[in-house]
Amino acid sequence: MNVTILGCGYVGTAVARYWTQTVGLNVTATTTTRERIQSLNAVADRVQVVQGNDVNRLKSILEDQEVVLLSVAAQGKNRDAQAYRHAYLETAETLAYILPQLPKIKQLIYTGSYAVYGDQNGAEVDESTAIDPASENSEILAKTEEILLNIGRDTLKVCILRLGGIYGPNRELVKIWSRVAGTTRPGDGNYPTHWIHLDDIVGAIEFARQNQLQGLYNVVDQSNYTLRELVELVCKTHHLEPIIWDESQPNKRPYNVKLSNQKILKAGYQLIHPHTLI
Repeated sequence: MNVTILGCGYVGTAVARYWTQTVGLNVTATTTTRERIQSLNAVADRVQVVQGNDVNRLKSILEDQEVVLLSVAAQGKNRDAQAYRHAYLETAETLAYILPQLPKIKQLIYTGSYAVYGDQNGAEVDESTAIDPASENSEILAKTEEILLNIGRDTLKVCILRLGGIYGPNRELVKIWSRVAGTTRPGDGNYPTHWIHLDDIVGAIEFARQNQLQGLYNVVDQSNYTLRELVELVCKTHHLEPIIWDESQPNKRPYNVKLSNQKILKAGYQLIHPHTLI
């Protein structure tokens, strides 16, 4: 099977390696920078440099492909709205234009974010809950989902995986939170936080491909830590200075939800890491 991964950062590279070395698919990996070609050659059968808004080149790359994984990320230190539009929205708009011209493609899988749910005051949400993006970047992610879902048809299944916070090798929680150990954070930290290990992102993507899933799926693990609980556990386990919470300062977190992952579990996916690895 010929598959293309649009965007080979942390997640895309791991999927490319798994699909090539374990599953035996014929993988085309794309990148926006020529500097990545050599490293991606080690995990893919073919590497192409392309921008998400390059209609002609992207169409040429996707000829004779059967599955497309869209796993892009905004670039730059600030990752502002302009970077989000370029990475997500422009790529989605390009795909919406060219995929109807490529009948061999049977499935599009997109790794999105649960940030699109916005601030639901800590209420439990599932894929049927109306989204309410609370930031400009989240609004762009929501629009990206809308465009991609509208591409779907009887002969093209579109599957959107709304991921929790991503962690794994070289992106362990201790590495993430050690940067702010000993500092003061606004609010009380008593709101839900959701994470998913890289192994389970790769696993869920492969599960979606094998089972030709379509529609929306939340992909997070079974842990129900509040942010405060999680950070305290990480700091205690790894002997870091504790974080101080300042309840006099407003919490500026743009999304506050308790996320249900039951849909993908009921579909048959079994979590490799059901509980967050501290």
